Amino acid sequence: MKTSDELMTLLRRIDHKGYPAYKDTKGAYQFAGYVLDIEHVQGDPFASPSKIRLLVAGKDAGLPKDLYDKKHKRIAVQDYLLRQFGKRLSKVSFTAHGSGKSGLMSVTRCGQEVLERSGCEIKETDGSVIIRMEIGFPANGRTINAGELIKILFSLLPDVVKNELMFRNMDQKNIRKVAELAENQQYIRAELKKRNLAAFVADGAILPRETGVSQKPMKNAVPFQSPDSMKVVFELPNGETLSGMGIQRGITLIVGGGYHGKSTLLEALERGVYNHIAGDGREYVITESGAMKLRAEDGRCITGTDISMFIRNLPNKVNTECFYTEDASGSTSQAANVIEAVEAGSDVLLIDEDTSATNFMIRDELMQLVVTKDREPITPYIDRIRELYHQCGISTILVVGSSGAYFKKADTIVQMDEYRAFDITDAAKEQARAYEGADNEVTKMVNIKLPDFQRCMLSNRSFYDDRTKIRVNGSESVSVNKNTIDMRAVEQLVDAEQLRALGHICKYMHENMLNGKATLQEAVEKVTCALEENGFSSICGKMVPCDLAMPRIQEIFACMNRCRNVKLFD
Repeated sequence: MKTSDELMTLLRRIDHKGYPAYKDTKGAYQFAGYVLDIEHVQGDPFASPSKIRLLVAGKDAGLPKDLYDKKHKRIAVQDYLLRQFGKRLSKVSFTAHGSGKSGLMSVTRCGQEVLERSGCEIKETDGSVIIRMEIGFPANGRTINAGELIKILFSLLPDVVKNELMFRNMDQKNIRKVAELAENQQYIRAELKKRNLAAFVADGAILPRETGVSQKPMKNAVPFQSPDSMKVVFELPNGETLSGMGIQRGITLIVGGGYHGKSTLLEALERGVYNHIAGDGREYVITESGAMKLRAEDGRCITGTDISMFIRNLPNKVNTECFYTEDASGSTSQAANVIEAVEAGSDVLLIDEDTSATNFMIRDELMQLVVTKDREPITPYIDRIRELYHQCGISTILVVGSSGAYFKKADTIVQMDEYRAFDITDAAKEQARAYEGADNEVTKMVNIKLPDFQRCMLSNRSFYDDRTKIRVNGSESVSVNKNTIDMRAVEQLVDAEQLRALGHICKYMHENMLNGKATLQEAVEKVTCALEENGFSSICGKMVPCDLAMPRIQEIFACMNRCRNVKLFD
């Protein structure tokens, strides 16, 4: 490893030379209290900025062990350090001048959710801190301006590192609050299973968001208040008592008039699989971590999924026990989404009728009289919802606003009225029984059997080569080489960096795991174990990009299931 003095000498030597001479700076340099590793140097001042890795040894960072001794606290503290580092960095970005991206200094921008990111890592072994960032190496035209880079690397950056990555200079009270919040959130998440709950929404939570394109809390919003009949109380590890609405496992309906908060509650629950930062309003909206939000997804591809539980006896004799299509309808796509969610380990399904295929969700009495069951290949979700829970342990939280047919199937019915929640289970069921048009006979449960999930995918060489390119289109899709994977309908992806990580995971799995021998479940389990053990380097190699965020196992399955031109091993 070279010294910072050697870097200074090098920069002075290449000053005013052509921009490619910056390539000579690549390598690691020891600064006071940290190592600066220039991993990639941009080709010209208008290209993507240079990639920098900072390593602060544990003895210099000085983080107390109790801030990172558990995974959930470590991720929360990493998130905090990255946010604080980014805030201070933004104040000095572009204070060094030049052409193109000269002087840019940036790390990833974090949202309201607390995600494990490649931008900041704390080593569990010794508490050392790694920051991955970008710097635009300054130039005048395409001529090196070494003086401005010296200002960045020897003045601006050391000040940010000293104040935001060394515990003695941090706001120690705030960082401990971050770890404490993570401990409370983890405690509630563990308690859900013990108390047979699918989700929890704390009293006082702020569920509405600022705008349709902002995840910040709405000002002057109605705080959530639990119905008394659904109230549960937690004694948190920090000694506080927290009350709120506990949603029991089983079949839960969320009903109410339009614009009264049904979908707002469901959206909070779908994002409750992640922890949230203090001040978000949803810090204590906690959903079972494997819960999956499902919807119809017209046009998606389906590769060998067994949808026969919902669709069979198609007129063209298509095999629905191993169903293929490049252009799924609303009903077939939603059927596949349900089965694939179960394959991914989800035992809580979140559904909104607004984004569902009507013929997949329900067939009313008149339609059943006109088109008899023996002429209809679709078994609607309403005819499987009880069996899914009672025989398979799969709960459903369902938003409905136009059909009361699910009332008879539900265990709990919550009405949202002006963003206030009311338990109307007894009243709704009484109305359902009294409704003169209702079929009051108790539908007899039938025995159902989940698929065996023995799908073995074969690798597609077009997903990897010596120069694989991974591109992200916002939060809509990820492209691996020329293979575009449409992820718009996977609504629990909350950050484009998760999509970028999925691109790397997809490439890695095609290159190493899809050999026709391991099932998709086994392949995904292997890659998640590798990620757990070695982090992002397990899928990226030595040089880890600075802009990756960890997806859940459910989103890994969703990505692999949407890869086009992939075959199963027969």
